[in-house]
Amino acid sequence: MDIAILFLTCLVIAGVMTVQTGLSRAERRAARIERKLDLVLGHLGLEEEIPRKDEIIGLVREGKQVQAIKLYRQSTGADLVEAKQAVDRMV
Repeated sequence: MDIAILFLTCLVIAGVMTVQTGLSRAERRAARIERKLDLVLGHLGLEEEIPRKDEIIGLVREGKQVQAIKLYRQSTGADLVEAKQAVDRMV
């Protein structure tokens, strides 16, 4: 009985590791595609339209970086790291 439980536990752990590896690979591919798309947009002179961009820039100029990042996240649905990087690039 103990051997069966140990075997099932190892099987579950191996399955979880396989799924995590696949997700990690997919995330790296998505990031690489996004970088390439950013380069193409930059080459074409196109810029992503950001909702409430003027408000966000105004908050940054007032020294309210945290509020600017929060507003960017609310407006775009970006995660915290992406929002911080985007707000840093705006100024």
